[in-house]
Amino acid sequence: MSDTTSARILDFITARFPQAEITETEDIFSLGYINSLFAMELVMFVENTFGIRIPNDQLRLDDFRTVKAMTELVNRLRPAAAVPTA
Repeated sequence: MSDTTSARILDFITARFPQAEITETEDIFSLGYINSLFAMELVMFVENTFGIRIPNDQLRLDDFRTVKAMTELVNRLRPAAAVPTA
């Protein structure tokens, strides 16, 4: 699932910035593609696309610096799959 998560995040960023040639580990803020408005769009995209909510007290810039960090954030916050009971 992580590969799919990473690919969807990467697709979202490159759809907005077609000239961006980024990898999963590059700091997208230091590359200059992200401004404060797009950062909020990115938070909303992650929440809406992956069905998670990021509590304000857990909203950290470092979780959005790289596609890898965002994927890890999604995996941490995504509800665990329900385990059927016998």
